[in-house]
Amino acid sequence: MYSGVNRITAPQTPAKMSAKDLLIVIVVALGSFMAGLDATIVNIALPDIAKFFDVSTVAVSWVLNAYLIILVSLLLAASRLGDMRGYRGVFLGGFALFTVGSLLCGLSPTLTILIVSRMVQAIGGAAIAALGAVMVTSYLSTSLRGQALGIVAMFTMLGAALGPVVGGFLTSTFSWQYIFFVNLPVGIIAILLGLKVIPRHDAVAPSARMDTGGIVTVFIALGSLIYGLTTLQGTDPVKGIAALAVSAVFWGLFVFQERRAREPLVNLSLFAGRGYAVQNICILLIQMAMAGVMVIMPFYLEIVKAIPTDTAGTILLALPVGMIITAPISGKISDVIGTKRPIITGFLLCTLALFLLSAISAKTSVGHICIYLFLLGAGTGIAFSPLNSAVMGECPAKDRGSTSGLVKVMTNLGSSLGVAGVMLVAMVAAGPKIAEYSAHTIAPGELAGAFDLAFFFCMVLEAIGVVLMFLVRAREPPSDDDGALLAI
Repeated sequence: MYSGVNRITAPQTPAKMSAKDLLIVIVVALGSFMAGLDATIVNIALPDIAKFFDVSTVAVSWVLNAYLIILVSLLLAASRLGDMRGYRGVFLGGFALFTVGSLLCGLSPTLTILIVSRMVQAIGGAAIAALGAVMVTSYLSTSLRGQALGIVAMFTMLGAALGPVVGGFLTSTFSWQYIFFVNLPVGIIAILLGLKVIPRHDAVAPSARMDTGGIVTVFIALGSLIYGLTTLQGTDPVKGIAALAVSAVFWGLFVFQERRAREPLVNLSLFAGRGYAVQNICILLIQMAMAGVMVIMPFYLEIVKAIPTDTAGTILLALPVGMIITAPISGKISDVIGTKRPIITGFLLCTLALFLLSAISAKTSVGHICIYLFLLGAGTGIAFSPLNSAVMGECPAKDRGSTSGLVKVMTNLGSSLGVAGVMLVAMVAAGPKIAEYSAHTIAPGELAGAFDLAFFFCMVLEAIGVVLMFLVRAREPPSDDDGALLAI
């Protein structure tokens, strides 16, 4: 495992960003903002899109599925391309492609063209998402890594939080096309600012070759996994199971390919290091829990509490607000005291919040639910920024690009697994009560137990994260003069 340079003394006060550092972070953060916004802004407009094109709910769902499959599957390839061609050019090129794709989405005359345009958007989104962390790590002092990644995480959650609100307003006031047009001014500003402030650095690996076999196998593995998880909850679970079986086969082929490739997409030897492997798993776990709560909580609020959809959406804002407040602060603190303690603290707070959520009932007040959601968001923010910083600090410079992409793969994969896992737990726990509820023969409050079990499932994920983090060796926080090669 790459261990870097050790320091006996750590800085006692946080390092300060220069104006140029801050502008670089803002460009990266705008990309994260767009990614977060686009992840949630489309959902609320799907009924209007289906009505506009006169298609079924299943058909219009591919506006989401196609984007997600392309995005997640190309993250590692985008990271390698950044290593080969230079981060600046690939990142800004991805931004331009995402912006053009957004314009094409808004102008799409048919559902098929809209889905293809979403794929174009996703290719650009993969470059933006994959290279954000490695750019922050490469262009800024190591002692600024935590607070910079905290700001990026804050913008990601701000975009995700504003998505439903902005999407609902634009769709109801204008039309669904404007949920894509809103990306245009943000994209143009970010590209122009990026051209001015992002430094021109030489490519890390200009003579490297693209691992075509790795790209193909991981594309099929991730694509079939996301398709299988989505289909498993539908009317034809057999297709879902078959897709998951295909995914398992291609994951095995991907590992085989990466072990034999001269220049693999992912350096699997890094996983021999406990810190690298465990903290990547922790990113997956914390994202699973958060995504699970975000998808199941609206059902609880609308079914058990009989709260209108718009009000339920407002209540859910408590979670991202908690993360927005804590993420940049935690990132800055981790630059001073190291990453392990903030990560454990965040996981513990998340575990407490989910324990409280697992005990709610039909009588639980909305105020208490908001507090629990805020605590979950705060805990996630406290842990997430140091986790990103810690993983980036566990690898040498030559593997930072692939690690940046891998972190985003873990994040997006965690969201998919969390949604699928929580919905499955809730459905199994509810059992025949679902039919009784549909037939109006039982009170909605009797379904509260199924939601409690789903929240308990998320709590177990956070608790596993706590245990795993105790296995990671604490590292001294970096100093300004440690340079870009120092691992946290």
